[in-house]
Amino acid sequence: MRILLAEDEKELSRALCAVLQHQGYETDAAYNGEAALELALSRSYDCMVFDIMMPKLDGVTAVRRIRDSGIVTPVIMLTAKAEVDDRVEGLDAGADDYLTKPFAMKELLARLRSMTRRSKAFTPTRLSLGSVTLNTEEQELIGSNSIRLAKKETKLMETLLLNPGRALSTRDLLTRVWPDEPDAEDGLVWIYISYLRQKLAAIGADVEIVGEKGQSFTLLKK
Repeated sequence: MRILLAEDEKELSRALCAVLQHQGYETDAAYNGEAALELALSRSYDCMVFDIMMPKLDGVTAVRRIRDSGIVTPVIMLTAKAEVDDRVEGLDAGADDYLTKPFAMKELLARLRSMTRRSKAFTPTRLSLGSVTLNTEEQELIGSNSIRLAKKETKLMETLLLNPGRALSTRDLLTRVWPDEPDAEDGLVWIYISYLRQKLAAIGADVEIVGEKGQSFTLLKK
């Protein structure tokens, strides 16, 4: 799983990153709100952790802009303030949970596990972009007509539809679609991208998967 950690206190950020990485999380660190926003809009994450008080752009504003862009990735807010109004402002901006500094690392890890479980539980079973709809329960891709998908094709299409317009690296797609196959090679992603391109063409889709073998792939409207 990949985590975005937006925390301007560099020593704290390094300590948190070290623990998260030790727990098996891939972690990207940002030290100001603008950098965090740029990462959130360009990469795919399983959860994001945002400090409220950051230079260049505060955490609340950054989260509000992330939500305005359509990204629904779970967000945990960190704050040194304990006032109710600060917590309410963060939750109203689109945060899913909050922690007040100082906090126990065990609690942050527990919140991360909770957020990622909840995110999976509430992923919609029907996802759409342009004229294309994916029914994940039926493993069916629908456009001017419909076509059935294999299990991994469905998971790959779901991942792309949850991140429209965002470049997803081959390694990122391997991690998300084949999490239980650590020895899976990059070429596997290219094979399944090719399958999906053929099936999108077969249903007359007005969306396309852009990208080259071994690089990043982006789902776009034509």
